[in-house]
Amino acid sequence: MDINNLQAFIEVAKQSSFSLAAAKLHLTKTAVSKRIATLESSLSTKLFDRIGRQVVLTEAGHQLLPRAHKMLAEMDDIRRTLSNLSGEVSGVLSMGTSHHIGLRRLPPILKQYATLYPNVSLDIRFLGSELACAEVEKGNLELAIVTLPTQPSENLQFMELWDDPLQFVVSPNHPLAKLKQVNPEQLVSYPAVLTTEITYTREVLDEALKPLGLSVTTGLATDYLETLMMMVDVGLGWGLLPETMLKDKKLKILSFPQLQIRRRLGAVVHHSRTLSNAARMMLDLCRE
Repeated sequence: MDINNLQAFIEVAKQSSFSLAAAKLHLTKTAVSKRIATLESSLSTKLFDRIGRQVVLTEAGHQLLPRAHKMLAEMDDIRRTLSNLSGEVSGVLSMGTSHHIGLRRLPPILKQYATLYPNVSLDIRFLGSELACAEVEKGNLELAIVTLPTQPSENLQFMELWDDPLQFVVSPNHPLAKLKQVNPEQLVSYPAVLTTEITYTREVLDEALKPLGLSVTTGLATDYLETLMMMVDVGLGWGLLPETMLKDKKLKILSFPQLQIRRRLGAVVHHSRTLSNAARMMLDLCRE
């Protein structure tokens, strides 16, 4: 079965459009249509139905799709395994990372990496940690450097790289900043500006509050920590931010002995995937 035809099939299924698939593959629409026709002919079955402008998978197409993904993943794994034998560090490294880690942790590592391995093309995608892990699990990313999940998937392998303590903070003008002592009950009585509930960071907070029988009221939510820091600074609520962001900031830190909250930051790879030399060297630099 021709690999190019399978790639075209997967992309048409993903885009639900021959035109959009052609643009993604840098081919003409006619070329993509021919590849699909050839694949359908070799399998003696129809893979797509054209309903108006919509392109939808047939039952046979639905059956083929996961197997096509698996076949392409195995071919990629074969290529990486053979390439690794040469010891050469080159090719494309597709990796995902969060905006926070990309801004706060990775810049010196990426600078050193680009100097040491100029033959590697970095394809860096800035995603939420949750989406980055999902993309590694699907095989769309080779590596993710993110906040590690609290409930990891059995398909993924994790390597902790950095401990990331979090601090409760408020603006100096916030009512809580005026008190000599603050307890967790007083904290949660005020609105918070936090990451959304689906994030690993929010899960860490909710799990820490659960034994105390407490929950938070979120006034505003965003998954961009730089934006959260701004919202805390202007007095829109209390927040929970990484300690590394608070240097030279005028935010008031609220300490609670019973609430010592931290995230684990690290690398995520698929258990079944052979890492390229490019990915291995990236992980080595991160560990340093």
